[in-house]
Amino acid sequence: MKNGIDSKVIAITGASSGIGKATAELLASHGAKVVLGARRSDRLEKIAESIRQNGGASELLEIDVTNRKDLEKLTMLAVERYGRLDVMINNAGISQLSSMEELDVEGWEQMINVNLKGTLYGIAAALPHFIEQNSGHFINVLSTAGLVITPTMGVYAGTKNAIRTISEALRQESQGRWRVTGISPGFVATEFVSNIKNDAIREILQKNADDIAISATAIASAIAYAIEQPDNVDVGDIVIRPTVQG
Repeated sequence: MKNGIDSKVIAITGASSGIGKATAELLASHGAKVVLGARRSDRLEKIAESIRQNGGASELLEIDVTNRKDLEKLTMLAVERYGRLDVMINNAGISQLSSMEELDVEGWEQMINVNLKGTLYGIAAALPHFIEQNSGHFINVLSTAGLVITPTMGVYAGTKNAIRTISEALRQESQGRWRVTGISPGFVATEFVSNIKNDAIREILQKNADDIAISATAIASAIAYAIEQPDNVDVGDIVIRPTVQG
């Protein structure tokens, strides 16, 4: 008996590590055909090869989500290789945290380009296929930072909440043609924190993450849950965080 994931064609951005990698591996183990996109092609190749060695199906493409054409190429790769696209997981994200008065405008622009525009490009790339098929599923990875607003996270939370709002509009506009799910992780054991430029904030968050972080597989399991539901069941939002996270 097939599960609700088996044979689905799923594109994933930010698939070279963390939540993206864990999601690709878990979905492939359930029979999905995964199409992996990220900037680090060497890592993608290792993940895709591991999936294939375990009997799964995987393709990969080096992409930059700030380039709209790259997202179009990723969705086309899925369609050309497997005949359709069932799920688009917009997972790629970046965080540059600082107080507003520090005026890290470059960091603000990075987050807007990757978190907001990158997700919009993913939506734009998948929508024509979903419209043609009259079916599909968007999964947008958000953050608990958008639910509890704290100092230094204003712009980051803003980009995530922008996608939260856009996702709801996208769901309502669907009229049943496609599903839309938002996943809001809390502290997760990934490389995410290590990319923050602000040394003091990075050290504080790294300590918190080391103390309480949950595994990326926990987030992947939530994503799998949303995908495996019947086509007439739309899981709107899932918040998943450590039990001790405030």
